[in-house]
Amino acid sequence: MKNLVVLCSIMCVSVFTANGQSMGRSYKTALGVKVWDGGGISFKTFVAPNNALEVIGYLYRNGTRLTGLYEIHGNIADAPGLKWYVGPGAHLGFYNYKGYTGDKAVAGIDGVLGLDYKVNKAPLNFSIDWQPSFEFADGRGFVGSWGGLGIRYTF
Repeated sequence: MKNLVVLCSIMCVSVFTANGQSMGRSYKTALGVKVWDGGGISFKTFVAPNNALEVIGYLYRNGTRLTGLYEIHGNIADAPGLKWYVGPGAHLGFYNYKGYTGDKAVAGIDGVLGLDYKVNKAPLNFSIDWQPSFEFADGRGFVGSWGGLGIRYTF
């Protein structure tokens, strides 16, 4: 939980130092929430025209999870503002549900597959994705239930 507070603080400082809001069909940086089986804070920034880094701090009923993703974006023909994305990532999970994985931290590798839409003339971005992962812990392995609907403010 302490790590999530530090992450949120860093993201807020980054947002306040950004250069205003993005009103076109593209954006450089975005901050918002992602929901599905729990909720999280999502920070996404493009490091190249079609490559982005996303950090998500999830909070859900069984603990917390910090995920980092490298996303490769591609345009969808005849759909301005809509892009597909795919990429690898990793996570650390801190679970507190005793019959699930025990009271411990776990690590894993992730993938992501999704759609990203930037609203024209508004500083809003929507995304929906699936984030399958593999956790290295007793009684774990493949987990296919992560991902979510993201709503972000763009800069």
